[in-house]
Amino acid sequence: MRQSQLFTKTRREAPKDEVAKNAQLLIRAGFINKEMAGVYSFLPLGLLVLNNICNVIREEMGAIGASELKMSALQSRELWEKTDRWSDKSVDNWFKTELKGGGEVGLGFTHEEPLTFLMREFVHSYRDLPVLAYQIQEKFRNEIRAKSGIIRGREFLMKDLYSFSRTDEEHHMLYEQAKSAYLKIFERVELGEKTFVTFASGGVFSKYSEEFQTLSDAGEDIIYVDEAKRIAVNKEVYTDEVLKDLGLQKSDLVEKKAIESGNIFNLGTRFSDPLDLTFTDEGGTKKPVIMGSYGLGPSRLMGTLAEVLSDEKGLVWPKAVAPFTIHLVELSGGDEGVRKAADALYEKLTARQIAVLYDDRTASAGEKFADAELIGIPYRVVVSAKTIAASAVELTERKSGERRSVSEEELLAL
Repeated sequence: MRQSQLFTKTRREAPKDEVAKNAQLLIRAGFINKEMAGVYSFLPLGLLVLNNICNVIREEMGAIGASELKMSALQSRELWEKTDRWSDKSVDNWFKTELKGGGEVGLGFTHEEPLTFLMREFVHSYRDLPVLAYQIQEKFRNEIRAKSGIIRGREFLMKDLYSFSRTDEEHHMLYEQAKSAYLKIFERVELGEKTFVTFASGGVFSKYSEEFQTLSDAGEDIIYVDEAKRIAVNKEVYTDEVLKDLGLQKSDLVEKKAIESGNIFNLGTRFSDPLDLTFTDEGGTKKPVIMGSYGLGPSRLMGTLAEVLSDEKGLVWPKAVAPFTIHLVELSGGDEGVRKAADALYEKLTARQIAVLYDDRTASAGEKFADAELIGIPYRVVVSAKTIAASAVELTERKSGERRSVSEEELLAL
């Protein structure tokens, strides 16, 4: 992509009505646009990052044998009444609307009910199980608080995985596979060291849920971390009884603020019972399907990356999800030879299928460098009269700031 053709632009100042660091940076760098509180559009650079995050998730979901589908956002009242989750007294963040022909529908905030109901068409025998099914889809939640940028929105992208098992033992196996897949996702996006499996309330579903909490001063949660064991406890369940149950000592725990980046639940038969999702076992006995739910928000993860990995100059994207690998900057100053050399390098890089954002604009070196640091692509490559004279290019790593002169051959081998 030539930057002169990219319709988004950077901003020197953040919008005055935006208080979240992630949204301030992403808006300034031209990745997102705020439509209203808690609602953002993803511009070309932002969509590239979001799609790359989804690709990492898809690869790890595929590795554990999960199948992807996409369900409707519109939800029927009758289905959700079967599980007592339609009433505003039970769930207070529905978006609901009246149909012109009569009746009421909601915009899905999660999908346990519709996917459980759908599985009745495909699960009948023990031979049809287990199943791991997931989707990456917009969710809608009428949040009272919508001041955390894309970390907590009213419209957001969610990856929700559901497991359907014959026995508790089979469910436990799938649950642990999903947990391992989540940890791999956080490792791949360079949040592994800062993300802890955190025990939290299981609500009506189970004794505990497990959250994936990423340490950040922007976090809304307080957790207590055992850094040696790589686990933590959410403040909501931080009691002596829970610590004893988990084999943790208060003296080993450190209080931290964190962003909940994902969570996983044991659902048991909470949804299969009221929605009559059953299977016939080897002996001919009808039994309820045992379920699990595993949520991870790609858009929230993008916001978390912006909060945690950025610096005073701007965004710092991990290689796995960056919109481009190289930010190629030409400093021709009107020198046709320099411009042609930069054009030629751009063509060589793209021919090697290396993702390049080429800053071919007629702007000053200072403006180009400031934009490159704000946008946060892993490598900046400068072509100038000076580099051409040295038969090299200047390569700067965004994360470390390390700058060195490399040959074109070394660059192409990145």
